Amino acid sequence: MDKREWQPLTIPRVAWNQKTITDTFGELVAEPLDPGSGMTFGNALRRVLLGAVEGSAVTSIIIKGVNNEFAALPGVIEDTMQVVLNVKGIVIKNATGKPGKMHMRVAGERKASVADITADDHLTLMNPEHVIAHVATDGVLDIQFFVESGRGYVLAKWPVGEALQKDERMYLDAMFSPIKRVTFDVKKTRVGGDIDYDQLHLTIITNGAENPIPAVHYAVSVLRTQLEHFLTADEIPFNEISSAPYDATAAQVGTQEAHTSNVSSDLLLKPIDALEFSVRANNCLLKAGIKRIIDLVNLTEEEALNIKHFGRKSFEEVKEGMRAFGLSFGMNISEESLKKAARANKKELS
Repeated sequence: MDKREWQPLTIPRVAWNQKTITDTFGELVAEPLDPGSGMTFGNALRRVLLGAVEGSAVTSIIIKGVNNEFAALPGVIEDTMQVVLNVKGIVIKNATGKPGKMHMRVAGERKASVADITADDHLTLMNPEHVIAHVATDGVLDIQFFVESGRGYVLAKWPVGEALQKDERMYLDAMFSPIKRVTFDVKKTRVGGDIDYDQLHLTIITNGAENPIPAVHYAVSVLRTQLEHFLTADEIPFNEISSAPYDATAAQVGTQEAHTSNVSSDLLLKPIDALEFSVRANNCLLKAGIKRIIDLVNLTEEEALNIKHFGRKSFEEVKEGMRAFGLSFGMNISEESLKKAARANKKELS
């Protein structure tokens, strides 16, 4: 059995920007990362997000009265090719991942849009305002849609050797991925006195069929599952030998024990000078009676912004400086919980 004492890894904190998160947009920050790791993880996540996240799309349609994509549509302003292109723009959220069917019938002079489509119960149409075609006074547009799930971009699956299908079905190229765009940026961040660690900023834009948070969860699951097969022996338990960072999730719940188990009691009781803020920010805090780090982390963001002469620039500087030490506003830590944590640590050492 290998008795080697492995060096711990730098375990990052991962947090989503709750102010900007929507069903189609998300900003994620992971820090600290070992130097160079930001580019490695950013590239890997971006590639998997763009190419491996599952989605659903229309893969074939039957337009009543038409048997090929180059035909004219009586009573419809657009030709069949234009209608097919518009159908490709339908955004579908699939609750089960299973195939499904949809149907639309529009008669008379009006605009035919996604809102006119009825779909199976497990399918939700995310862009009802999307236009499929414009129907004339005496026109009728009747379309059956066939939905499948997949990954990435897939060419139309026309049956080999058959120019026209018996059921007049037309097959479509399909873009299954719900991810429209992924960008990342790597900045430097500080851990204690070391300023060479990486901070990864990842931005995800989706089409609304998938939320950015579960999309990243899926991408990480894909990476982890694939990489597991490169192991030639038992996995090295880095999670056990590496120090866990401050848990932002626990902070939102408000569990004081969770705070103190990941943040040094000695650090929290030190003067704010230990965080090395600028002179202006430091003086504003001292004049407001914020002398120790515990006093600072117990402020809410609103209380911090209301400090006289503090300003948004100083606020962002202090927030960034706190983050480097695994701290944040609103931690709500009592001195009693610090004493409790100190007694527990002392008991473990004895």
